[in-house]
Amino acid sequence: MQLHPVLSKTFGGLNSRYYFRQFVFGLIFPVMVYFASTSGNHPFPLKLIPFFIICTLLYPYARFVYESIVSFIMGDNVFYVNAILMLAVKVIMMSVCWSLSPVIAPIGLLYLYFHHSRSERAR
Repeated sequence: MQLHPVLSKTFGGLNSRYYFRQFVFGLIFPVMVYFASTSGNHPFPLKLIPFFIICTLLYPYARFVYESIVSFIMGDNVFYVNAILMLAVKVIMMSVCWSLSPVIAPIGLLYLYFHHSRSERAR
């Protein structure tokens, strides 16, 4: 089945291995929130499920935007830092990207659309 060209250039624009890897990392946050909220006497708020689904599905595109910006700023430089500090910053940035993915991901989707449209015209 062939996707509509707009869908294939945007949502299908990321490498499938990259999308799957980031999707798995994106699943960490709803799972953590679910277990944290059900560990007490409070029931899990079902109204959060749509937000969790949207954030998790869009997280790979938000992470793509974040990594593109960091790559542009840092270039090929290598920094040697404490591993614990690096992992803490990475987890914080992952949680920011996940929670703001409905806002950040459209930027990545627009970029992917224009990138794939331009490369299609160049052929």
